[in-house]
Amino acid sequence: MEKNCCTAITGGCAVDPASDNIYMDYNATTPVDTEVIQTVTEAIQVAWGNPSSSYRPGRKAKELIDWAREKVAQMVGGQSEDIIFTSGGTEANNLVFHTAIKHYWDHYQHLAQQAGSMEIACIAKPLPHIIISNVEHDSVQLVVDNLIKEGKAEATFLPVSKVSGRIEVNDLMAAVRSSTCLISVMLANNETGVVMPIAEICRQVKALTQQRNAETPRILLHTDAAQGIGKLRVDVEDLGVDYLTIVGHKFYGPRIGALYARGPGTNTPIYPMFFGGGQESKYRPGTENTPMIAGLGKAAELVVRELEVYAKHMKEVRDYLEKKLLIAFGQDRVHFNSHFAGSDRLPNTCNMSILGPNLQGYKVLQHCRKLLASVGSACHSGKSNRPSPILLNSGIQPDVAINALRLSVGRTTSKEDVDVIIEDLKQAVNEIEGCALVEQ
Repeated sequence: MEKNCCTAITGGCAVDPASDNIYMDYNATTPVDTEVIQTVTEAIQVAWGNPSSSYRPGRKAKELIDWAREKVAQMVGGQSEDIIFTSGGTEANNLVFHTAIKHYWDHYQHLAQQAGSMEIACIAKPLPHIIISNVEHDSVQLVVDNLIKEGKAEATFLPVSKVSGRIEVNDLMAAVRSSTCLISVMLANNETGVVMPIAEICRQVKALTQQRNAETPRILLHTDAAQGIGKLRVDVEDLGVDYLTIVGHKFYGPRIGALYARGPGTNTPIYPMFFGGGQESKYRPGTENTPMIAGLGKAAELVVRELEVYAKHMKEVRDYLEKKLLIAFGQDRVHFNSHFAGSDRLPNTCNMSILGPNLQGYKVLQHCRKLLASVGSACHSGKSNRPSPILLNSGIQPDVAINALRLSVGRTTSKEDVDVIIEDLKQAVNEIEGCALVEQ
């Protein structure tokens, strides 16, 4: 059971040993690995100095930050100078969208100056255009919504295929305009686990860019890799992206993040949202949070060292979970909302519905005594009595989507844990259906 997780697989995690609950919401957040906790603790004790200072505690802090930057870069296949530490994934995503809009107008400013004019003919230029999928995280979708509301951008919310659950590249290419300045598609969906075709998107967009007029703004390419890192091999060279968002608490690290930018300020533009002391090459100023950055570096080191073991274990347990669900409830009563023809998915994610008129996902969880899980994204937890928009946009019928449970396993989830939560789900369903019969 989960309470014994610290004895399973290299590293372990920090959980409450007195609890007999079984956690299966690893797509929402993960416990901090014990090696990460040790690294953070040591950093607090010995690297408390200001990293910009020349005395020993400051030099130690600077060394730890440089080490962490290298480890995070190694995890995603980039260079250390490509990594900008942020407060988390939301800030990293906002930084990309802020940059894309400013770069669009700077492009036209540059052309105006070349033509001998000091002003942009804004009236004659369309608003910058952004393409995202219609299953993005709120830290992408709400940014775009706000840009539209403020009249700063136009956007296409590209529907995912209801057959494959993912963005189809041909649909995306058909949506590109001459004013398109940014394409942002998540690496893997946090609810369905479907992996998006990022490498093919980038390949075709770059081929199109080579054919476009030199006066046309560059299309920047971004992926939010929050759900992919720690579960899939993530390599920015293979993907071909300009930007990639990294979120520490999704892979057993602290709640900070980082942005990968391909050659920031040279190959790829970055415009700071904050101004201050000049840290992070002036792209993200503010005295660095050394302990959390060190923890992120350690979490990244563990991913590099153990990814194959982690992914293999999670897939085995997830597949066992789906097999046991079918046995427990029957093929006619279980619908897997994360199964899409021809699409890859995360090795740890099972989104499923137990079919029945009173078996809404939130209600089933309320009757569970041991299972800790969710009905979807933690960002929508206040709307648990409604079908997930992500599932609806992926083609799941409303009466099925309202019953959804997102069961995401972790590095230390065991088959014994699965056996326990299957019994827990069975008692919850029996309890709900028994009450319904009594009420009748």
